[in-house]
Amino acid sequence: MSPSEEHRPGHAGCNCDDSGSAGSTGHSHAGPLADASVRRARPTDAPAVGIVQLQAMRTDYAPVLPPAAMAALGALDEADLARTWRDSLQSPPSPRHRLLVACAGDQVVGLAAFGPSDDRDADPETADLETLAVHPRARGQGHGSRLLNAAVDEARAAGFTWLTTWVPLDLPQMRAFVQAAGFGPDRARRQRAVDPDGGTLMEVRLGTSLAERPENSESPETSKTPESPDTPEDPGAGSR
Repeated sequence: MSPSEEHRPGHAGCNCDDSGSAGSTGHSHAGPLADASVRRARPTDAPAVGIVQLQAMRTDYAPVLPPAAMAALGALDEADLARTWRDSLQSPPSPRHRLLVACAGDQVVGLAAFGPSDDRDADPETADLETLAVHPRARGQGHGSRLLNAAVDEARAAGFTWLTTWVPLDLPQMRAFVQAAGFGPDRARRQRAVDPDGGTLMEVRLGTSLAERPENSESPETSKTPESPDTPEDPGAGSR
């Protein structure tokens, strides 16, 4: 994945507070007045991306993961994640996969990754936002919104017309952030296996249209009923 033009502050998007994931103990970051941007990741960003993602998961998923899954997460090494990201950047799974990083000055403080959806009801024009993470110390400064905006732009430029993401049912703050950005539940949910002991995590799917809209048009389409959702979502079920 080669670097692309950076997305600078002022790039249109939602104004909700960042509640993405991320972080590392001792991971410093530039202050709110630092030059903030979003760009495509480079292989040299892999170590920072690994740090942000791992500490993000440890921080944000602690309330919902079973003990065995948290133990496995605690044993995971940042270098392992860095190696995975570096390999992915050097040999992308497909030409339409992207990894974006949010920067405060020169420092990576967040990431977003998407690629073609592998949901069984997805068509070739549907992308899946696999990861959206912001360092805890860098939240509330717009990095999450910039990442989401950039991911929407990049996915549209890659030829996708719909963007989905899966969110833990029991993390309402994550659902609230993505819904504030225009995503809506589409009646699909799944039980994702998270550890070898059979522990699972209930997730709901949200999506949004990537179609260009006139400046004064109404709110974007935020739901797309799947032809064969993994499991129908109960009426009134929580959404992020």
